[in-house]
Amino acid sequence: MAPAPLAGGRLVLVVVVVAACMARWSEGIGVNWGTQLSHPLPASTVVQLLKDNGFDRVKLFDAEDGILAALKGSGIQVMVGIPNDMLADLAAGAKAADDWVARNVSNHVNNGVDIRYVAVGNEPFLETFNGTYLNTTFPAMQSVQAALKKAGLADKVKVTVPLNADVYQSPTGKPSDGDFRANIHGLMLAIVQFLADTGAPFVANVYPFISLYKDPNFPLDYAFFQGSSAPVVDGGVTYQNTFDANHDTLVAALRRNGYPNVSIIVGEVGWPTDGDANANPQYARQFNQGFLTHIASGQGTPLRPGPVDAYLFSLIDEDQKSIEPGNFERHWGVFYYDGQPKYPLSLRGGSNGNGNGSTLTPAKGVTYLQRRWCVMKPSASLADQKVGDGVSYACGLADCTSLGYKTSCGGLDAKGNVSYAFNSYYQVNDQDDRACDFKGIATTTTVDPTAGSCRFIIEIAPTASGVTVAAAVRVAGVIAAILAAFIHLVVPVF
Repeated sequence: MAPAPLAGGRLVLVVVVVAACMARWSEGIGVNWGTQLSHPLPASTVVQLLKDNGFDRVKLFDAEDGILAALKGSGIQVMVGIPNDMLADLAAGAKAADDWVARNVSNHVNNGVDIRYVAVGNEPFLETFNGTYLNTTFPAMQSVQAALKKAGLADKVKVTVPLNADVYQSPTGKPSDGDFRANIHGLMLAIVQFLADTGAPFVANVYPFISLYKDPNFPLDYAFFQGSSAPVVDGGVTYQNTFDANHDTLVAALRRNGYPNVSIIVGEVGWPTDGDANANPQYARQFNQGFLTHIASGQGTPLRPGPVDAYLFSLIDEDQKSIEPGNFERHWGVFYYDGQPKYPLSLRGGSNGNGNGSTLTPAKGVTYLQRRWCVMKPSASLADQKVGDGVSYACGLADCTSLGYKTSCGGLDAKGNVSYAFNSYYQVNDQDDRACDFKGIATTTTVDPTAGSCRFIIEIAPTASGVTVAAAVRVAGVIAAILAAFIHLVVPVF
């Protein structure tokens, strides 16, 4: 029997509600908020930055009380992370998980923080970890799930694990042949079964930039969303970009193993702006805008049509991140360290929208140190051994990843490179006069040495959350100096 027609008012209400839901599916976007900075912005400033720009979800890598408290009542959904170094303790027994959930989930949920997911570990099955977390990740997930159930939160807060895209692959390169990596196949099926049983999503981190970084022959246009000269043809489907192909390789792996309905969240996706020849604001904008426009269409991918749930990587540059994977690691942010936008970006995939237009909204109320920089003295000689020693020392304790071939500071001359290194160290040490000496070859200036695309920064004034980090940098400097003196028998302090 056909249903009775809705009254006009009710029909309008239904249409409005459906339209609002569809708008939210296509316009909402999450972002990763990392905190490995020497001078982090106050948490309240970052939360306002998220709100001003329309980010409705945030992914955290750790449960930091100050950040979670700042998210209280914000309307922002939260995925809170557990670092890999905690997995063994959580896997060992129930008490550690019970305590963690009580302190980092129950406490904050009860105070008005909208925690939706717990991310147990971060890419723990990376092949570069050599199996370190293979035996602890899944038991840790089970322990956290049990703790959430005890706390009465299992229906609201779901347990998952963000995984690098290297956990699945296709032997033919065609997405439809996707399957999980052979050496972890059984473990992956156990985890996927857990996700299916609990209604949790599979979280995958997808990085076309890394494909390009690792393979110089990777077709550049295939990384973006404007069509490719080297598409992948898979039966009746032609893949014009690597994101769709990667995503559908996972979809195929899930289907192949009997889990076609497990939802997928793209936990990290983005493009860096410095630290490599292919990492620049132009490519970053091209990729991120292309991705956002792509998902705003609501079309999804060939094997998984519909809305795509994703978190951009990342919100703000992090000058203390490990650069073992590459110098670009400190430059993934769509905002600089101080919350200033790097390039125009429409988070809704178009050119207009409240707070989401082509220009991002910068952080408000940011306080900087004095307009003062540290540079190499004009009278100093590049041939002086102290110059090389000073640069090595400065770059070992500050961030010099913008120096190099085809980076933002690649056009500096030799003295410019030295000055950049000195200034980085000077700023990370809060413009302490002792941090701009380098055995007498450096001096301060009030004339901005910024040249072209190379920005000589002025650091943010320390906040309560940032003082301890900057202090740790200084302590590290003292320790490094003492070790240098002991091992090399040279004067340790520059």
